[in-house]
Amino acid sequence: MIATFNSVPYDIMLALHIILAVAAMAVFVVLRMAGAKVAKGASAEVQKRQFPQRSNMAARVVHLMPVTGMALVGIGGATVSFKHAYIGIAMLLWLLAAGHLEARVLPAERRLAATIASDGVASPQSGATFGRSVDVLLTLVALAFIVMIWQPLN
Repeated sequence: MIATFNSVPYDIMLALHIILAVAAMAVFVVLRMAGAKVAKGASAEVQKRQFPQRSNMAARVVHLMPVTGMALVGIGGATVSFKHAYIGIAMLLWLLAAGHLEARVLPAERRLAATIASDGVASPQSGATFGRSVDVLLTLVALAFIVMIWQPLN
């Protein structure tokens, strides 16, 4: 073990883990707001700005969460280990969120961007559908936040 719970390496990794979690949440909130603008019938200019035709690498910051999480488990010793149910629950929620992001949200974002690029605007219905998909993602991430802060079954 490199360090222990409440050590400088643990504190640095915890800070990085929290920063990544907040950054991921911020990106998802921005995605939700972009979907809401389309759902409200935003102008072509606004829609093109919100949905550019490029890969959304910022949304993939969520994939760094298990890296820092596993580092915390490795550094934390018995205090922060897989014997605590909340870590397994958080990992499951992360898997669900990452899977939903890659399988539903990002493909829908690419479809919206392609529609906006070719037709000028996307329909309000497609914006609302995209928004609901991001809502599922935000719910999963919010549940993970709650589990990691509350630490049930600890």
